[in-house]
Parts: sequence; structure tokens; C-alpha cells
Amino acid sequence: MAKVIAIANQKGGVGKTTTAVNVAASMAATKRKVLLIDLDPQGNATMGSGVDKYEVDATAFELLIEEKPIDDVIVKNTSGKYDLIAANGDVTAAEIKLMEMFAREVRLRNALKPVIDYYDFVFIDCPPSLNQLTVNALAAADSVMVPMQCEYYALEGLTALMDTIGKLASVVNPELKIEGVLRTMYDPRNRLANDVSEQLKRHFGEQVYRTVIPRNVRLAEAPSFGTPAMYYDKSSTGAKAYLALAGEILRRRDKLAPAQAKVG
Repeated sequence: MAKVIAIANQKGGVGKTTTAVNVAASMAATKRKVLLIDLDPQGNATMGSGVDKYEVDATAFELLIEEKPIDDVIVKNTSGKYDLIAANGDVTAAEIKLMEMFAREVRLRNALKPVIDYYDFVFIDCPPSLNQLTVNALAAADSVMVPMQCEYYALEGLTALMDTIGKLASVVNPELKIEGVLRTMYDPRNRLANDVSEQLKRHFGEQVYRTVIPRNVRLAEAPSFGTPAMYYDKSSTGAKAYLALAGEILRRRDKLAPAQAKVG
């Protein structure tokens, strides 16, 4: 059964979509079967996967609102070697229509059931707000990855976000866990970044990934070419960092598996 990870932060500009695209590609490069779900109406993860959001036949809107079979919505053979459920401006309408629907919080969870045993990992790129689309992602996910920059107010904002995720989880998904906190756009020459990084580790301990994503030109350039960084410039520090992150996620999963089996 796939491990479903929602990538969420209500603050924009923290590298959320960059993380979604590149961790999906990096995990696919380890020969895992990966599905990336773009729930952001901006469709940046779709474009960054080499899929034209204006030309795609079906999106998350058709999946969530029109109940189109998930196999008919999935785009195969993206530039990142993973499968994709695309998004574009139509997904904005999904947010509105979900408000009127029965069992609106679990529509994504139910839609995923036919393919959940096929994939090893499902990553969900959430909108930069806690709306009905994000609630659907959290209801469907096993865990949440939180990308964040090490900057002023970040710690306070992260604490508030964790509290909000906890409250939502208690209502829609009591099994939801924090997968990890990911430091993005990190510049080790910046004293403030180092200070905030240390505070993060003190407050959140092992929930903070050891892997740090650097501020990297290649990561910023790759989306304009419709490809993840590892296929744009595999030698870049950004591409290497996301490969390292994929390895860390796998090690964490393997470490937890024996304990979970014992409990079961």
C-alpha cells in the first residue's frame, strides 16, 4: 500500500511545489512507483512535470467533483518519470463545489482507493491555504511534510501551522502524522538562517529532516524547462539534495516498519 504524503504550508513561497516535483522525481529514480497529485489551482507542479495545464484532458476537478475514474485522470510518463494528476484553473471551481457536497472531506481519499496498492508513494502538492482542497489532502494522507524557509517569524508560523494541522487531523484523519519539517532555500552563510535552523531542531527534534535544500539557481530554472532538477542538471546541489531527501524518507520508513509490524 502506498505511503501518502501531503506537502503543505499555508505560507506561499517556501518551496512547496519545488519540493513536490523534485521529491517525486527523486523517489521515482529509486525505482519506486510514484504518483504526484497537484491540488494547487496554479498548476505549477503540473507544468514543472512537463505537462501543459491548458491542454490536459482531465484534472483533479474531474476526479473530485465529477467522480471520473482515477485511471482516466492520471497522466503517465511525465518528465519526472512519475505519474501525475494535473491541476489548472478549473480546480478553483472544485474548492467552491466541494462546499456543497456530501462527505466532501474524504473525496480524494475515496478516489485513491483503486490505485493505492499500485504505488509505493503518493505525494500531494497542496494549495498555500487551508481550504477544502487541503482538507481533502490531509484526510487522504498518512503524513504531512512541511517545507519552510529559515527566516524571521518562521518558527512562530510553523508552530501555528502544526497546531492547525493537529486540529484538522482530529476531525478528518486521526491517524495523520507529521512526516517531517524540511528546511528549504537554505543559505549557510546567512546567520539568521543558521539561528532559526538551530531553533527548529531544538523545538521539533527528529521531526526536522537532516537533509537541507539549498538556495540553488538550477532548482529555480528547471520548472521553466518543464522538468525536475535531476533531469535538468543532475550534478546541481539542488538535485543532489532532493535525492538525499528521498533516501532519508526511505530510511525513516524502513526504520518505522518493524515497530509498526510489532505493534500490529
